[in-house]
Amino acid sequence: MAGEWTPESWRGHVERQQPVYPDATALAAALRDLGAYPPLVPAVAARRLHLDIADAQAGKAFLLQGGECAESFAEFSPGNIQALHGLLSAMARQIEAAAGVPVIRTARIAGQFAKPRSADGEEQGGRTLPMYRGDIVNGIGFNEQARTPEPERMLRAYAQSAATLSHLRALDGDTPTYTCHEALLLPYEQALVRRDGALWHGSSAHFLWVGDRTRFKGSAHVEFLRGLSNPLGIKCGPSLEPDLLLHLLDRLNPARMSGRITLISRMGAERIGNRLPPLLRAVAAEGHPVLWSCDPMHGNTVKANGYKTRPLSRILCELGAFFAICRAEQMRAGGIHVEMTGRDVAECTGGTDPVREADLGERYHTHCDPRLNPAQAMEVAALAAAELEHDARARAA
Repeated sequence: MAGEWTPESWRGHVERQQPVYPDATALAAALRDLGAYPPLVPAVAARRLHLDIADAQAGKAFLLQGGECAESFAEFSPGNIQALHGLLSAMARQIEAAAGVPVIRTARIAGQFAKPRSADGEEQGGRTLPMYRGDIVNGIGFNEQARTPEPERMLRAYAQSAATLSHLRALDGDTPTYTCHEALLLPYEQALVRRDGALWHGSSAHFLWVGDRTRFKGSAHVEFLRGLSNPLGIKCGPSLEPDLLLHLLDRLNPARMSGRITLISRMGAERIGNRLPPLLRAVAAEGHPVLWSCDPMHGNTVKANGYKTRPLSRILCELGAFFAICRAEQMRAGGIHVEMTGRDVAECTGGTDPVREADLGERYHTHCDPRLNPAQAMEVAALAAAELEHDARARAA
C-alpha cells in the first residue's frame, strides 16, 4: 500500500503546524522513550473499527465522533471522562432508536492534545510569544516559560491517554468506545507507530485524521498517514477543490478499501450549499468508497463579548443542510463529528436552555475552541436522529 513509505518518510515533505523545540537533545530523549512504550491502542481494535466504518458505508451503521476540542492536563479526571462517555452513549442511543442501526461511538479523547493555529505567534500588550498549540506542546499561560515547547509534555500526554483508555474500557460494557484525534504533532505520532505483521499501525488512536490546514499536495501529514493501516479521516473545508480531494483519496487509499476513508465536511452554514455538492459528485464519479460525515462546528465560529463562540442555530442549520444535500445527491449521510463536553459549560450560544452571549464569561473553560454542553449536544443528536428516521422511512416506502 505504501510504496517507499517509512515511519519517518514524512520528513522529506512540507511540514506545517509543527512546533520548534529549542532543546534537540531533550526532544530526542523523549521520542526515544515514547518509541519504547507499549502501544496505546492495539492494531486489532483499529481493524475492528475499520470493519465498522465499512458497515457504515453500506448503511448498516452510523458514525458518531464527539469530544474535546483540546484535552488539558489540568482538567484530567475520572469524572470528566465518565461525563463525556455518558454523553456520547446517550447521543448514540437516541440516534440508534431512530435510525435502526448501531452507532459507532468514537471519542475525541486520549490523544486530542495538539491544535492547529492560524498564526505562529500571539501578541498581547505589545509582546509576542509563540502560540499555544495544546498541552502536548506548551502551556496556555502568556509567559515565555509556558509558551516554550517542551518535549517532556509528550510523555505526560501518553500517560494521560493510557489512563483515559483504561477508564473508558471499564465504562464500556459490551459496546466499545473508540478514540480519534487529528494526527498533528508528527514526532509524537511517529514515535507511536508500531509494526503489525506486514503493515504499520498508528497506535496513538483507533482513528486518525488530517486537518483542513495540513491536507495539501506535498503535505508531510498526508505522507505520514498514507502508510498507516488505521481508518483515516480527511477534514473537508470550504477551500477544498474536487481535484485536490481526488488526489488525496488516491494517496491515502490507492487500493480503494471500504472503511478506510471518512470525509468530514466542515463548510459552515452559509457555504455548505455551494461547496459540498461538487465534492460529493467528484468522489461519486470516481467510485471512491468513502463515508461522508458532517462537522457542523468548525465553520460556524464567531466572536461575541470577546469570546470565540458557535451559535447552536448555525450548527443545526449546517447539519440539516448536510443531510438534505446528501439526500439530493443520492449519497448516504453516514456520520456526525462534534466538539462537546460532558460538563455544564457556556461556550456555544443558544439551545432550548439557552446560553446567551452575556453568559459566556461565567462557564467558559475551553483551552481553544468552544464546545457544546450536554443539553446542546443532545439537540444535535436529536436532529441527526430525525434526519435518519426520515431516510429510513423513505427507504422502507
